[in-house]
Amino acid sequence: MSAEDQKIKLKRHFSKRVTTQARIVLDSWQKLMDHGFQDNAWFDEFAQSVDKLKKFALRFELENYIGASNAIVTTLATATVDRGQVRPEDSVKIDAALEQLRHIVQRKSDTNDATGQRVYVRTPIFIAFSDEDAAERIMRQMDFFGFRASCYRTEEELISASQLNKPETIVIDVNFCDEKNKGIRTIEKIQATHDTPIPVIYTCDDGDIETRLAAVRSGGEEFFHLAVDPGQLIEKIEQYTAASTQDPYRVLVLDDSRAQSKFIENALVKAGMITYVINDPMQILIALDDFLPEIIILDMYMPGCTGMELAKVIRQQDRLHSVPIIYLSAEDDLNKQLHAMSLGGDDFLTKPIDPKHLTATIHNRGRRARSLLALMIRDSLTGLFNHTHTLYLLEAEISKSKHREQPLCFVMIDIDYFKSVNDTYGHPIGDRVLKSLAMFLKQRLRKSDHIGRYGGEEFAIVLPNTSGEDAKTLLNEIREHFSKMKQPAGTTEFQVTFSCGIAAFSGEHAQLLNEKADKALYEAKHSGRNAVRMYTDTAPPCP
Repeated sequence: MSAEDQKIKLKRHFSKRVTTQARIVLDSWQKLMDHGFQDNAWFDEFAQSVDKLKKFALRFELENYIGASNAIVTTLATATVDRGQVRPEDSVKIDAALEQLRHIVQRKSDTNDATGQRVYVRTPIFIAFSDEDAAERIMRQMDFFGFRASCYRTEEELISASQLNKPETIVIDVNFCDEKNKGIRTIEKIQATHDTPIPVIYTCDDGDIETRLAAVRSGGEEFFHLAVDPGQLIEKIEQYTAASTQDPYRVLVLDDSRAQSKFIENALVKAGMITYVINDPMQILIALDDFLPEIIILDMYMPGCTGMELAKVIRQQDRLHSVPIIYLSAEDDLNKQLHAMSLGGDDFLTKPIDPKHLTATIHNRGRRARSLLALMIRDSLTGLFNHTHTLYLLEAEISKSKHREQPLCFVMIDIDYFKSVNDTYGHPIGDRVLKSLAMFLKQRLRKSDHIGRYGGEEFAIVLPNTSGEDAKTLLNEIREHFSKMKQPAGTTEFQVTFSCGIAAFSGEHAQLLNEKADKALYEAKHSGRNAVRMYTDTAPPCP
């Protein structure tokens, strides 16, 4: 690698560090709002993350980040914070300052850094195919979903590019450059130059067991036929990108011993989890509402009540039926442990606790709980929230919007002439269209937005802290890009469009806001489809 290449790589590395820190700032602010500004510690964490961003930006001379961080620091300096509470007017100012930062780190396109070098906002996906037409077809489709793909024709080009800029994923033909198993050998060379393995997706006309084993040993995660549908391939690529990183588990700890609860808290925080500790069992209901835990750790014996009694109280709430409860006690009588678990518990840990055992138990229970929760609240085809949970999230965001005095929009989307797609190309192709729109929306919207499959070919989106005009601009942009996407169907391709209705929150309850968005959607369909309409009081009634 030349000195110039090394300089470029170093600059890109610095830029990524600053971008990562910027996203930490945005996530910290989102968590602070989600917690209702309840604790000074959360606000201090946010302020520290902003200060770190400013230092990084100054050190690496990235002017856009310097300007954004200065705006946030200036706003923070004049904000009034009392026991973690921020005045509504100051909260609005801080969020406005953060908007500049959101614009900088958005993943919609690539940007140039301070030196004029091209820096990927999202690390590229490398494509290494002998078939140029297949590579071009896949890259075009990936571009619609916000992925930046680069294609390489030779082993030397691919290895050199991988050293300069580590890809999130590599998609490669097993018989790269028309040479048997050269793709596998090339990947082995690339993997040897990186500390952590790169996920690899292989394509091949046919693969015997020896070839597949070699592919797995080199980091192969998937193995597709060469004529793979681009949509299926992109679904798999999405799973191996940094965008799919798992959120930390939220653990509520109740133990009347402050020393014991602090020990548990330190172990869990060190393992990357979010904790909420209480020492008074009478505060459990308040903690459950404020924190919304994914896992609960209960001491068995406490003044005033037992962990078993609290577990029964917790299980009386339908929304907490699937939350794992782990008992904590010095009790070593197996019969008593089994009896405790029969009263609502899921596991039993005996004091003194090994931190590794504790964190392993939390991870195992958390992973299982999330899988079960996903089955209950997500649509099995698209992976989006189902109808019921989407409306629950809408009600929750309405409550937040009232509290914070922030705008909110509810969006209804309907795919145009979807019955014709099913009739012409078959239901499997129709399902693929639904999945492509679901993934397209996930790529284009923020992590804080909620996307649901409302039913059939209808989708619903909850857009917190978004004005009506901003929502309309955003959905029009998404609609235009989606209408240009080629939907494959065997040897042919076709395009689909959608219609969209938007209702801006103005103090009404969730059902009325839903009805307004539905009326706006009807107006969009009635006006010729492939359109976005805002609800107005003069909107025509639904038939």
